[in-house]
Amino acid sequence: MATQLSSLKKEKSMDNKIPISVIVSVKNEELNLPSCLEKLKYFSEVIVVDSMSKDKTPEIVKSYNFKLVQFNWDGKFPKKRNWTLRNVVLKNDWVLFLDADEILTDRFIDEISKAIVDTPHNSFWLNYNNHFMGKQLKFGDKMRKLAFFKKGYGEYEKIEEDSWSNLDMEIHEHPVIEGSTGNIKNEIIHDDYKGLEHYIAKHNAYSSWEAKRFLSLQENSGEKFTMRQKVKYSLINTDLLPFIYFFYSYFIKLGIFDGKSGYYLAKYKSNYFLQIQTKIKELKTK
Repeated sequence: MATQLSSLKKEKSMDNKIPISVIVSVKNEELNLPSCLEKLKYFSEVIVVDSMSKDKTPEIVKSYNFKLVQFNWDGKFPKKRNWTLRNVVLKNDWVLFLDADEILTDRFIDEISKAIVDTPHNSFWLNYNNHFMGKQLKFGDKMRKLAFFKKGYGEYEKIEEDSWSNLDMEIHEHPVIEGSTGNIKNEIIHDDYKGLEHYIAKHNAYSSWEAKRFLSLQENSGEKFTMRQKVKYSLINTDLLPFIYFFYSYFIKLGIFDGKSGYYLAKYKSNYFLQIQTKIKELKTK
């Protein structure tokens, strides 16, 4: 670790920063943003794309001297991340998408700086270390995203949702990238400082989106899915999905060893799938 820190500091002092464009998508993130931005000074370009925040988010971005771009969604495609890829001039070939509650570690930064050198891949899977209710979780269902890829080799999938979505950023849409995909082993810290009230409200909005998306898929079955999406959509019409997820995360993935926080997260996530299922049933009756 000491060697990695020394190397990063040397790069910074020589102004030889990592040639990756980091895109941080935000809205009213004054609580999470400082911890996220603090670790981004080693990259040659950092752009914060803001959905017209009403809190101190813009002031925080300016205090770090990073570029701030405002995004005002018109309710149609493209959403925030695809809009950024299409409309903001990026100086680097590689693009890393982050949320404000995601914090890079020195090990992660060191790994991706080496990964882009002479790589055969056009994208990389990223792994995340969840924190929940103030505790780092070592077990349970780990989060994984394809959020690091080469500019010009793809973008987030397009979902026809003009008439029903109220989410201005790609949340469950996955990137569709040409070429092979690698894996970054070192994890990103995922730690939301906004608390349970925000977590519950956010996932309530997500479950409404998922329910509407599921019904729209029945009218258009030509989309390609990840393995995780295939499993989820195959089980969503059964009443077993919440139970299966809890059993998988808490017992199979050993969330039980994370104590109360592991139990609560598994319960909240299983309840999330219950919300999706019941909202689908409600929508079908309308």
